[in-house]
Amino acid sequence: MLDEVGPRLKRLRAQRGLTLAALAETTGISKSTLSRLESGQRRPSLELLLPLAGAYGVPLDDLVGAPEVGDPRVRLSPRPHANGGTFVPLTRSPGPLQAYKLVIPNRGTEPELRSHEGYEWLYVLDGRLRLVLGAHDLVLGPGEVAEWDTKVPHWFSSADQRPVEVLSLFGRQGERMHVRAKPKAA
Repeated sequence: MLDEVGPRLKRLRAQRGLTLAALAETTGISKSTLSRLESGQRRPSLELLLPLAGAYGVPLDDLVGAPEVGDPRVRLSPRPHANGGTFVPLTRSPGPLQAYKLVIPNRGTEPELRSHEGYEWLYVLDGRLRLVLGAHDLVLGPGEVAEWDTKVPHWFSSADQRPVEVLSLFGRQGERMHVRAKPKAA
């Protein structure tokens, strides 16, 4: 890959109609160093390539011929959840915080409270979510958020016959989400 840097630099300079002297003045790199870079007699280094990328107005990757980055699209794989719903992992790496889209059916009216290690943050995207959290029995609609320590006994279900869609951020070791938005004045 590095062997192609010199010819690439020479082509760019020719396409821009620049002389070695003009490029040396723009970049602060001597004419002899530029000439050796273009001919392959000098190995390219970051301190030489950065000013050249700036002078040519191209990304550094273009100068070194870096391979294309993989497809940036996230391929979502819905999975059935033990409680009858569907969950879609939105994070690829096994970090401390995981993001999921959950589709939660109506699980009946009798809550089966559970608790476990972690901290959960839920945002209702569509539908109505019934959340039983300790002594609280809440119904959340689209745009509403709840967060709690999952050691507190909890249960959630669709509040009506339609499935509810939520965005969930979950931290197994109890990591809390940090909200930086200020609430509206009441």
